[in-house]
Amino acid sequence: MSTPLVTRSLDAIDAGFDANAPQKILVLGATSGIAEATCRIWAERGAHLFLVARNADKLAALAADLKLRGAAYVGTAVANLDDTEQHPTLLAHAVNSLAGLDVAYLALGIMTDQAQAEQHFEQAAHMIYTNFLAPVSLLTWLANYCAQRHAGVLAVISSVAGDRGRKSNYVYGASKAGLTAFLAGLRNRVDREGVTVMTIKPGPVKTAMTAGMKGSEKFADVKKVAAAIGKAIDKRVDVLYVPSIWLPIMLVIRHIPDRIFKKLNL
Repeated sequence: MSTPLVTRSLDAIDAGFDANAPQKILVLGATSGIAEATCRIWAERGAHLFLVARNADKLAALAADLKLRGAAYVGTAVANLDDTEQHPTLLAHAVNSLAGLDVAYLALGIMTDQAQAEQHFEQAAHMIYTNFLAPVSLLTWLANYCAQRHAGVLAVISSVAGDRGRKSNYVYGASKAGLTAFLAGLRNRVDREGVTVMTIKPGPVKTAMTAGMKGSEKFADVKKVAAAIGKAIDKRVDVLYVPSIWLPIMLVIRHIPDRIFKKLNL
């Protein structure tokens, strides 16, 4: 059930960490296809969840489903995560509601039409803001919170599209490339503080966002992707390609010389 936001300073929030207790998990962009599937796994483990999404009806339906599946606690907040000015209040409220934080799972993101983004800067800017700048704002607060407590996992969905720009989706790829680079630097900064920063790089996955894409019937099963993400978070993996076949594929793609790559229809 959604509750009013309560402004709290970073230092005023109790860490509330107990390694033996059910995990306390904040999910940002909770109604995305991958996030929903991952939340169902956590709910069946009896986790404490706090869900944030912009669509109130979808959020309420997801929260009810997770309670039925066994989640020990489900809190929610309806929010447009592009509104970065509200992030400190929102995150403080979420952590306070969970009485601590073990995992922050960032699954926000959009993929607008590449052709439109090529012709209209506003379309490109929207995608870059949502996929890069909004997560940077959220992660700055979350990283400082976790570093002060020397604990926590920040698991963030980026994309294999960020490994190399391709003509078919280079604006989306650029937004994810920026996010991936930010996560790499953040990992280097906070790892010594006991905080794990995990970069999740899915290939194409069968979700509502990709339903209309050519060849979507061959995309990865969202349940299998979610299961792999859940296991990787438990193991505190730094970087996850999922499905794993994308690791060698992107290794090859990254090393194709530009004189050849620019002639490919990718």
